[in-house]
Amino acid sequence: MRKIRYNCAMSLDGYIAGPDDEFDWIVMDPQFDFKALSEQFDTYLLGRRTFEVTEGEGLPSSPGVRTYVFSRTLAQEEFGNVTVVGEDWKETVRSLRAEPGKDIWLFGGGSLFRSLAEEGLVDTVEVAVVPVILGQGVPLVAKPAPRITLTLREQKVYPKTGTVTLVYEVNHASTRNATL
Repeated sequence: MRKIRYNCAMSLDGYIAGPDDEFDWIVMDPQFDFKALSEQFDTYLLGRRTFEVTEGEGLPSSPGVRTYVFSRTLAQEEFGNVTVVGEDWKETVRSLRAEPGKDIWLFGGGSLFRSLAEEGLVDTVEVAVVPVILGQGVPLVAKPAPRITLTLREQKVYPKTGTVTLVYEVNHASTRNATL
């Protein structure tokens, strides 16, 4: 079964986007190999807001990579280069996980992360903590959120920018049905 990996940048105070959905505060460290990271995935999952804000910007484009946007309002016929997923999202995600292939990148959306985590469909939480305090914005996980217990698997400090990457495995047995 393929893994779904929530991989994003976050401010030190827990936001994945600023108060106006901006992400200009995310500093790309010259030592970070974004290409190597993106090559680990062949499928991207995005929430509607992330998709609209980024308009696909920042998503590595590679042949054979599929993008799924989760929305109740977007119409598939308006977006030929992505698949819009609506009410049948649980079935779609379970089907994607069962397919052969590389891991699946949950690229964005604290709300999408919350929904997938509540169903036990997220395997790792991978965060690049950027040394900035935004004070407000889009949180890493939307409220109300389930309690998600994690086990640290990797960490790395990038001295040039002060960014710290953390990779946690989701402990599914203790996560289900517990709320914060």
